[in-house]
This record gives sequence, C-alpha cells and structure tokens, in this order.
Amino acid sequence: MDAMNKAIFLDRDGIINKEIGDYVYKLEEFEINEGVVEALKYWRSKGYKLIIITNQGGIAKGMYSHEDVHLLHQYLHTFLNQEGIHLDAIYYSPHHPDFGNSLSRKPGSLMIEKALARFDLDPKQSVMIGDRPRDIEAAEGAGVRGILVDANTDLRSLVERV
Repeated sequence: MDAMNKAIFLDRDGIINKEIGDYVYKLEEFEINEGVVEALKYWRSKGYKLIIITNQGGIAKGMYSHEDVHLLHQYLHTFLNQEGIHLDAIYYSPHHPDFGNSLSRKPGSLMIEKALARFDLDPKQSVMIGDRPRDIEAAEGAGVRGILVDANTDLRSLVERV
C-alpha cells in the first residue's frame, strides 16, 4: 500500500450537493453544500483520497440519462479543481429496485469494494459519510466505518470526527 491508502467516501445528493427532495440531474439544480470545499481540502491535507459513491436510480426509471449524470460529474470535477481539490473517483449505480436488482446499488457495498481494490485502500482507515441508512449499510458491508448525518449538513462539522 502506498502512503495514501485511506479514503473518505461521500454520498452525493445531500452530502456534496443540496438534497432537494427529488432527483438532482439538472445543472441548474446542482448546488454545492456549505462547507464542502473546506472539508474536502482538510481531508485531502490529511492524506485521504476523496471518492463519491452515489445511487442514481432515476436512470433506471427513465427520468434522466447516463449523459446527464456525466455532465453533472464533469461540472463537479471542474468546480473542485478550480478550488484546488482533486476528486479521485465518482462511482454511481444507475439501477433501481423497481426495475431489477443490482449489487452495485447501495445498500450493496460493491461500489465501495471496487474503489477499495482500485486504489489499494485500507477499509479500516477509511470512512463513508452519508445521509441515509443505506449509505452506512454499504460502508459496513465493505468493512468501512460509516457516519450518518442529516441531509445538507455542513461537512466542516465532521472534519474532526473522521
């Protein structure tokens, strides 16, 4: 394992960007939450990789496309790069239980397990921050500690809890 063998896994909607009570897939509805930039900079300075793990079940429902998700994620990468923050990866599951089962969708732990393997991460030094019990269940399934917070929590309140 290299020096950066730990990660902060983050849910997207409600953690990185505002949870608006419905699927976020339009750029004009994608608003970065208060404290995200500062918290990510802090964790990066402590040697953590930064990885987003998100369910995007609206794809299975036909509400939006993979392309819509890629455009949002491209915007997020660009925004964070301009703030001096490198996001290591974004994993998303396009599945929804109403349209078939998938191991990748949280509470399944497959997306986290893929990231652990790809980046040679130590699950015991890694943390998943999410706003739904399924985020924590996915983390625990991969041997990662989960931290459950309310949607749209200022991440600066968590920097010392990691």
